[in-house]
Amino acid sequence: MSEFWEEVLEHSDSLYDTEILETAAYRLVAEQILYRVDRRSAVAYNAIAHHERDMQVALAPLGLVVNVNRRAQYAYAIPARAKPGPATLKQTLLALVLRKVYDIGAGEGRFNESSEVICDLVELDETYRQATRRPFPGGGELTVLIQTMKRWGLVRIIQDETAFEGNTSDQPYEVAIRPGIVDVLGEAALARLAEWAPRDEDGNLLDVIEIDEEESKA
Repeated sequence: MSEFWEEVLEHSDSLYDTEILETAAYRLVAEQILYRVDRRSAVAYNAIAHHERDMQVALAPLGLVVNVNRRAQYAYAIPARAKPGPATLKQTLLALVLRKVYDIGAGEGRFNESSEVICDLVELDETYRQATRRPFPGGGELTVLIQTMKRWGLVRIIQDETAFEGNTSDQPYEVAIRPGIVDVLGEAALARLAEWAPRDEDGNLLDVIEIDEEESKA
């Protein structure tokens, strides 16, 4: 890829060198979404925004579509053709529920200055159970799942006590759902959420309480 960027820079007044552009492209592939507001991603985001068309050409052979959302200031790379990924069912369900919560928050105008929607664990629990009819992951399992969502660029974890502003619930953190989730998980993906809800033999949705009761008998 070095030769590609060297040729680009020969015909450009770019402020960036080959190393910066290569690193930005690699990080975009590896991390999926890069936000300018994140200190360690600011340079990479700016390089991608300045060379958006070149990034599109460079990553097209990998089957990736590159776009920059300049209003919310993030860049993302997603597969040109949807295909099953390595995500587990629980990872997929949580990601889709986070997208649902983001849409609800967006409809209510609950954006912060970074176009994020803040969600506490109580709201996430309730929405998860309503959307999936499954028990909400807890304890260490939830922590691992949230960390995965963070690596995918879908959330940011808020642990600073000053950021809770009047929150009296007993929970260790809140989650900032990031705007890139809208591009990574489109409406078609969100519409599939109901497919994973447990059903009885007649195809009727099972209630969460019923599931818990059955599990408690095991």
